[in-house]
Amino acid sequence: MRRAPLLLIPAAVAAVAHVVGVLVAAPLWRGAEVLSLALLLAYAVAAGLPAPRWAVPAALAPLIVDAVRTMPAGPGTGDFGWTVYGSGDSAVDRTAGFDAALAGSWAALVAVAVLLVACRGPGRRRHLIAAAVAAAPVVGYAAVRVTDIGVAVAAVTPGLEIRTETTLTRVDGSGYDQADVVPALVLAVLPPLALALAALALAVLLAGRGRRLAATGAALLAVLALPLLDAGIEAVHLPVSADGTALFAWYAIPPTLAMPQPVAALTVAVELAAYLLLVAGLTGADRAAPAAG
Repeated sequence: MRRAPLLLIPAAVAAVAHVVGVLVAAPLWRGAEVLSLALLLAYAVAAGLPAPRWAVPAALAPLIVDAVRTMPAGPGTGDFGWTVYGSGDSAVDRTAGFDAALAGSWAALVAVAVLLVACRGPGRRRHLIAAAVAAAPVVGYAAVRVTDIGVAVAAVTPGLEIRTETTLTRVDGSGYDQADVVPALVLAVLPPLALALAALALAVLLAGRGRRLAATGAALLAVLALPLLDAGIEAVHLPVSADGTALFAWYAIPPTLAMPQPVAALTVAVELAAYLLLVAGLTGADRAAPAAG
C-alpha cells in the first residue's frame, strides 16, 4: 500500500510525545507509547509483512503488552514514574537487581528472540567481527561496574563512616558481604547483557541480508542495554556508593526542575527509535535483496 509509510509519521509523533512526557515527568498523553507501537504494527501490516509473516507482529506483541503494563498513571492518581528501584531493607536482596533489569528488558528480549528465530542463518565474517567489537565495550562495562562495586564493598568495615560534602553515612556491616553483593550484581547485569548480545546477533543477520536500516535498529537495542544495566545495579541495595564508573545511571545527566528525567528520556528515545528502524527496515524498501559481499 503506497500510503502505508504515512503511518510512520503519527507513530513517530506519538513516540516523541512519550519521550517528552518522560523527560518532564508529566505524560503528555498516557497512551502515547502504546499508540506509537500500535501504529508501527499497522504500518507493518499495510506495507507488507516480510517472510515469515508472523515474525514482525509476534515481535511487536510483547512490546505493546509491556507498554500497556507500564503506562504511567493518570492525573490525580498519585505519584507516577516509569520505574521505581530500591527498598528500605538494609540486607542485600540477591534478586532485586535481576528483577528490575528483567522488568525493563524482557519485552525487548522477547522481540529480539522472535526476530532471531525468523532471521536465523549464517552471518558474514565482517559483520560478525563488527558485532564482536561492539559487544566488547558492553561486556567490559558490566565487568568494570561489578568489579568496582565488589572492591568497594570488600573495603567496607563495620562501623565505617563514609563522609561526602553533604552527607555522613554509617555502615554497620550487617547484611553486607561481598559474597552476597557480587552475585546480586552479576544477576542484575545478566538481562541487559543478554539483550545486547542478542541484539548484536540480530544486527549481524539483518546486515547480512542487506537490511541495513533494520540492522541499525537492532544495534540501537544493544545501546539500550547500557542504561538498563546501570538501572539493574542501582536496584541492588548497596552499602557504599560506587558512582565513579557509572556512566549511564539516572544521574549521569544531572536532573533539573524543568527536565527531571533526562537519562530516562534518552533511554526511551533510543528504544522507540530502534523499534521504528527495525519495523521500517524489515517491511519497507530496505528489505530488498541482500547486499553483495
